[in-house]
Amino acid sequence: MHQPVHPLAKILSLCLLCGFISGCPSETPQAGPGVANGTKRIVLLTNGPDPFWDTCEAGAVAAAEDLGLADKGYTLSYERGDFTDKGQLDKLKQYNLQSDIAAVGISVYNPESAAIAREMKKLRDKGVKVITFDGDIDREQFRDARFAYLGTDNLVGGRELGRAAKAIAPENAKYSFFVGSTSAANAVARMDGFVEGMEGTGTEIERLADGADKIKNRNNVEGALDRNSDLNMLVGIWAYNTPIIVQVVKDKKIRESTRVLCFDAAEASIKEMGDGNVDVMVVQNPYQIGAESVELLLALSEDDQETVDKFYPSYSQEGEGDLHRTDLRVVVPDGSAITADLFDPETVFMTYDEFKAWLAERSLVSS
Repeated sequence: MHQPVHPLAKILSLCLLCGFISGCPSETPQAGPGVANGTKRIVLLTNGPDPFWDTCEAGAVAAAEDLGLADKGYTLSYERGDFTDKGQLDKLKQYNLQSDIAAVGISVYNPESAAIAREMKKLRDKGVKVITFDGDIDREQFRDARFAYLGTDNLVGGRELGRAAKAIAPENAKYSFFVGSTSAANAVARMDGFVEGMEGTGTEIERLADGADKIKNRNNVEGALDRNSDLNMLVGIWAYNTPIIVQVVKDKKIRESTRVLCFDAAEASIKEMGDGNVDVMVVQNPYQIGAESVELLLALSEDDQETVDKFYPSYSQEGEGDLHRTDLRVVVPDGSAITADLFDPETVFMTYDEFKAWLAERSLVSS
């Protein structure tokens, strides 16, 4: 005979299930995969699975070998998010329950997520070293959730792309941005920097997010062009955006009247610039970001203050005291009207052929 379940029993059952699945405070810490062989893990967690991160991983792996991580009792664990808050949050909760984590670097997908910041702080409270790379947490709200940030200064990068855009802007320039998330720190900084670099030239029309969904990305580009017949500058903010923008421009046969500008040098974007379909790329150095993230996390784990000081000579959690900039490049087609004198002295200016040679020297296909 079926017996009705008391409401309190239902609540208790739900709580137990919640604790089992999602990591309530009562969970028992677990051994991570490094415990079996007595090693500690240094973890790098990306914001998503984009091929951009392949080059970063190559740099991290090379640094792990060069720095002798294995001989020092560490292993590198390179893990990828899925372009969601939940994906990163679940990973961080796992790290908080595992006992072999020495250090974590994270490219934050949503900088305003209080839940992600809370898990990062919990790691720090346990003694785990935590940094951000490529994408920082919201510095106004959660700066103390990490030791420091390492990567591109995205505001500067956006400004450089805006300066390049201004140099080739058509009359009555109108531009739209295409990106995975319009709230991600690197995206906001790049778009705001672009507007600064344009110095009042042209009109911003839209900032369109696609959630890293390439079909939605294509729909966004087509929709923006359909809604705005005079839209003549399309700006790809994340690596995968540009090849999709290029394809739409080809399909609509509007290349002569449309400028294509982008961040990052995805393999397909590099080919398209060679074919005359991309006007300028602002390129980060993900190989350097991966390598230096490992070096910094190892130094923090080993209390190697000399190396930490190399990255942050005047460390403090205010101003730029906890920010370490990595290399930035502007790449243009051979014969472009965009010239090196437009950019900051620290920014490396390369023609397409020079950039291809630079990649070949390092056996890279993207950057």
